[in-house]
Amino acid sequence: MKVLEFPFQEQRNALLTQIASVREVVLGAPLKLLLKHLATKTVAPNVDKLVALVHRPNESFFLALQPDKVTVVYPMRFQDSIDIVLATSFLQEFVEARRTAALSNAPSCMWSPVPPLELKGMDADALNANAGFVTFVVSPRHVEGRKLDKTVWSLLTFHAYVSYHVKCSEGFMHTRMRRRVETLIQALDRAKSDAEKLKKLVHGASFRRMSLNEGN
Repeated sequence: MKVLEFPFQEQRNALLTQIASVREVVLGAPLKLLLKHLATKTVAPNVDKLVALVHRPNESFFLALQPDKVTVVYPMRFQDSIDIVLATSFLQEFVEARRTAALSNAPSCMWSPVPPLELKGMDADALNANAGFVTFVVSPRHVEGRKLDKTVWSLLTFHAYVSYHVKCSEGFMHTRMRRRVETLIQALDRAKSDAEKLKKLVHGASFRRMSLNEGN
């Protein structure tokens, strides 16, 4: 309610941005620290080579740390069967889009239905992904200067990004299905009206023939 009390739209937007940034500050702090070391081509001391970071309730993504790159792996999980199908298709197209010339400077991206080698030895719960595994390879040039914050945000919100597009696709499909059903109903109504008109014409013609025959 206090947000609505701000007299200027800019102040409200600034406050909302700060609130939305809580996720980045809290969850992004460990990720940001690890990527800062990548910018200097080093590995954070006293840290395992494979780090799990929680980004959703009971769900984590994984970072395989090396001095010259960080490999980020997302086990993609969805509860709804339709979401699983749409997400799998979307992720495959996402990987194909990365191969275009316009995105040549972006981190390399791969999708696989099976766990990548970076997750070898992990427990079964970590490998439970019904929409496959997405892997990004982040290099030092992706975390230089101001790029660091953008990369951290993109990695933290990747699952939410995919979920958003999956729900949009599902909504679009439902809208098209409703339109097709409405079009079919309209076509059936027209066919019914035409059939009734034809029936009346045939009945009228038969009645006239009967009247003429009776007159003869």
